[in-house]
Amino acid sequence: MASLKQNVVSALCKHLSVDPSSYASDLGGDLKSLCTRILKSSKNGDANLNTDDLMKWIGFTESFLENSDDRSKSFKELNEELSTKSTLIGNGLKPSAADVIVFSAVHSSVIGLSSSDRAQLPHLLRWADYIHNKEDLGQLFEKLSLEKVQFAPPVLKPVKKVEDSNAKKPVQEAKSNVKKIPQEAKEVKSNEKKTAPEAKEASSSETDSKVKKSADAKKKKVEEGQAKTEKKKPAEKEKDNKDEELSVSLLKIQIGRIRSARKHPSADSLLVEEIDVGEAKCRQVVSGLANYCTPEELTNRLVVLITNVKPGKLRDMMSEGLVLCATNTDHTAVEPLIAPDGAKPGEYVTFAGHDGKPEEVLNPKKKQLDKITPHLITDEACVATFKGIPFMTSSGPITSSFPKASIK
Repeated sequence: MASLKQNVVSALCKHLSVDPSSYASDLGGDLKSLCTRILKSSKNGDANLNTDDLMKWIGFTESFLENSDDRSKSFKELNEELSTKSTLIGNGLKPSAADVIVFSAVHSSVIGLSSSDRAQLPHLLRWADYIHNKEDLGQLFEKLSLEKVQFAPPVLKPVKKVEDSNAKKPVQEAKSNVKKIPQEAKEVKSNEKKTAPEAKEASSSETDSKVKKSADAKKKKVEEGQAKTEKKKPAEKEKDNKDEELSVSLLKIQIGRIRSARKHPSADSLLVEEIDVGEAKCRQVVSGLANYCTPEELTNRLVVLITNVKPGKLRDMMSEGLVLCATNTDHTAVEPLIAPDGAKPGEYVTFAGHDGKPEEVLNPKKKQLDKITPHLITDEACVATFKGIPFMTSSGPITSSFPKASIK
């Protein structure tokens, strides 16, 4: 147990940039008091302790260390807690002191889990791998060996165009009816020759009237058939236009790197970022991220943004793009989408089967973005998708820390 406490002290001191040698002689005391002393001595002092959640997870760690016989219950509780979030406390972008404390205590037990046990704890393993890499704890803890799922983009099958044979019927029937008119007229004339001379004039007048009425009726049918056929063509065209508006290919989605970020001068919930998208100068973008991450966390971060939204002012600050972010299922955390290592600023994100030409500038009146964003979500593997088709770059798919999250 002492060695596990030493792990907690070393990792927490590294996380808070505190000298661990000052606490080497205190390993015999209770963990809560030891962690409290370390937290108070850090840069933010008592502010680090101003949270009930932190005390809850320190208590969880103490209980875990004391109960060395059966820790499966603790693992299940931790796995369930992490099923909808990336970190125990915070917004998912930066591990908290609670994450570091719990990770340090459970690490050696997680390393020793069997394959069958690991299969039942996917969220715990994902979190442990994330904390280990995010906090750069390679010198203190052995790296977890995880079998990560290899991503394979889906192959789209070509769809055969089905011709509507019913659309041709009215025209064909109408043409057939027109051909019958001369034949009926001939039959009427033949009957005229057989009538008596004294009734010839009256019969001729009556026959002409019938022929005219019959011809008018047939002509009307032809015109109605042609009108129906012509009406179908605009309807099909209108349907095609509607499908085109819903295609993600209308959007210019690019990789960008945030060169600097600062708080909005007149809005506490907004940040103003200067983003490099491979153009002559950076774009200024205003984002509602101030409640979820700091300017320091965003600086030099790769992000994914829409660059053909119509530029406009947000609280008097011009914004020339829209940073795409994922929101977890209970809407308590928001984070920018994660571009893979190797992606280049300015690179376009692609979607298999959607190769249409994007709009130069989206028209707000058409509400194109409103129709597309409901179909932007992350899948169970945390890959960003449009209707199940992944966001792809030359270095791999765009991802998030949140599974089954909405993207906007």
